[in-house]
Amino acid sequence: MNPARHTRVASLPWRAALATCALLAASLPARAGLFDDEEARKAIVDLRARVSAGEEENKARLAELTATKTQLTAQLDQLRRTLLDMNGQLDALRTELAKMRGNDEQRAKELADLQRLQKDLAQGLDERLRKFEPTKVSLDGREFVVDPAEKKAFDEAIATLRTGDFDKAVAALGAFQRRHPDSPYADAARFWLGNAQYGKRDYKDAIATFRAFVSAAPEHPRAPEALLALANSQAELKDPRSAKRTLEELLKAYPQSEAALAGKERLASIK
Repeated sequence: MNPARHTRVASLPWRAALATCALLAASLPARAGLFDDEEARKAIVDLRARVSAGEEENKARLAELTATKTQLTAQLDQLRRTLLDMNGQLDALRTELAKMRGNDEQRAKELADLQRLQKDLAQGLDERLRKFEPTKVSLDGREFVVDPAEKKAFDEAIATLRTGDFDKAVAALGAFQRRHPDSPYADAARFWLGNAQYGKRDYKDAIATFRAFVSAAPEHPRAPEALLALANSQAELKDPRSAKRTLEELLKAYPQSEAALAGKERLASIK
């Protein structure tokens, strides 16, 4: 066999292989391009799916936020209404408190006025009661208790006697005896009545009054004076005998008295 031919025949398989390789090499970029487009499509689909899922999630979150906002708005409105109601109640309480304070101040004023009135009434009552309360009196060495009205009547009668108005004094002392027959002033009233009668020169009445005084109260400190005044009244009536007997009675009954000393001189002068 021709070597050259043999060489040509032997090289055919390699040429076919090379051709196949060339074809394969030529087809590789096309297949690679097909793979890239598919992956891109998958990536786009996946991205769209994720975007859609994100949008759905965002919508859900937005709906949730909207619901939460609505709930919060309702709660806020309720809170505002509650605050307004509480403010109204607070204003009402303040008004009521102010009213109560005003009432308390008025009541305090009324109470103060009432207490002041009560005090005034009590003082007035005490003063009126004092006019009726028994009063302790010391007179002619004796102490006793009398009503204020009784004391006032006696003091006024004695004050009239001291002015020298004997007529009024006789009337006042006589009225006192009639109004207060059992008074502790009875003896003193009788003694000063005799002096008033003597002062108005009503000697007969004076004699009767002095004699009644001595008979009723022989132990009275003014009994010696009454006997001396009695003797003087008898002498004024030109009855020296009776006057002497009265003076002798004075000297015998009350020898140590000042009236007895004056009676001795008076007895010596009577004829």
